[in-house]
Amino acid sequence: MNKVPPSGEWSERVHRLQAKLETAGMAGCLVTQNVGIYYFTGSMQAGYVFVPAVGEPTYYVRRSVTRALAESRIRTTELLSFRAFGEQLSADYPQSFAGTGEAGGQRPLIGSDLDVMPAQLYLKLGEVISGVRIVDASGLLRSVRSVKSAYEIDCISNAAEAVATALEEGLAVLKPGMTELELMAVIESGIRRRGHSGLMRMRGYNQEIMTGIVSAGEAAAEPSYFDGPAGGRGLSPASPKSVSLRPIGRDEPILLDLGCCIDGYVIDQTRTAVIGALKPELAAAYRVSEEIVRATERLLRPGTTPEQLYVQALEMAESAGLAGHFMGYGKDQVKFLGHGIGLEIDEWPVLARGFREPLEPGMTLAVEPKFTFPGQGVVGIENTYLITVEGCRTLTVSPEKLYEYFGANDDCG
Repeated sequence: MNKVPPSGEWSERVHRLQAKLETAGMAGCLVTQNVGIYYFTGSMQAGYVFVPAVGEPTYYVRRSVTRALAESRIRTTELLSFRAFGEQLSADYPQSFAGTGEAGGQRPLIGSDLDVMPAQLYLKLGEVISGVRIVDASGLLRSVRSVKSAYEIDCISNAAEAVATALEEGLAVLKPGMTELELMAVIESGIRRRGHSGLMRMRGYNQEIMTGIVSAGEAAAEPSYFDGPAGGRGLSPASPKSVSLRPIGRDEPILLDLGCCIDGYVIDQTRTAVIGALKPELAAAYRVSEEIVRATERLLRPGTTPEQLYVQALEMAESAGLAGHFMGYGKDQVKFLGHGIGLEIDEWPVLARGFREPLEPGMTLAVEPKFTFPGQGVVGIENTYLITVEGCRTLTVSPEKLYEYFGANDDCG
């Protein structure tokens, strides 16, 4: 917890973005989202970060300036006034905001995180920052963040250790009749005591996630708005995913899709448990999820495209006669095998069709083959991996197995 980043961590991030800005012909990038602000500054106070294509970036802070000055690793100053923000930027960066711009005298291009920016802010920025054209740089920003430093990998590994220990604490008290919420409360207590922030951030619009999903039997297979292979029943229509007050029974799959966020970085993992034994159909599907993980691991290396991994998994599910149950069921199936992970749970790259940029060393990915059976439950596995020069390394610590308990709460298999 509270690891100290090495010197040069933030300057390296800025330099990688600047290289992409130059290639894209952008004069600079305005970062407005909290997570992006933290990534480039080491602080998460209200304000904006401007990264020029060439030169030193600046963190313009509205509140709290005092704390930002103490935390930030880049040049930091007070945002004098939103209405005068354009004038402040132009004074600080005349080469970016007062230049001739693109060939033909067009306005300079200033990138921004338009994938998460509220429309109202976009319109207001267009009013206060004149002489430039604000364009979408979200792909550049997500691409920069997709490759992790050694420091970031250590943070993710710390979260993996914490959630693994907390999972064991939860399973140690698992018994028939225990509600999903009661089991999740034990696990959440364990990770909170080890530094979990209490939330895991998502970039997707209207997507929320708590600590993950603990859901058993048919409740786990109930569809949800959540863009994932399993949603869970939830506590009410106002919280329509994850745990419910449903008691956990015997011989039904218990989906344990858990995360943990320490120092801003998250781990994502899934294990399946059962008090008793799974039905043969579900046990067979669980074995296929293991086979997909092994086949995916063999291709998790630099040069492989994310699309390749997804297509291979689809083919394996179809060969097993489980295509209709893979990553959801019916119209609620999702079209991916996994996703990047880091400061957010839904980072790039996504293991899905259309993602054809080859994997690179330093990328961290969650691979989560799952099978949904309406009325019965969800089974599957999820591990988080680091792409290395030679192949991949598993960051997930929890043993990869079907956790089988017999009697009330003993004889783990």
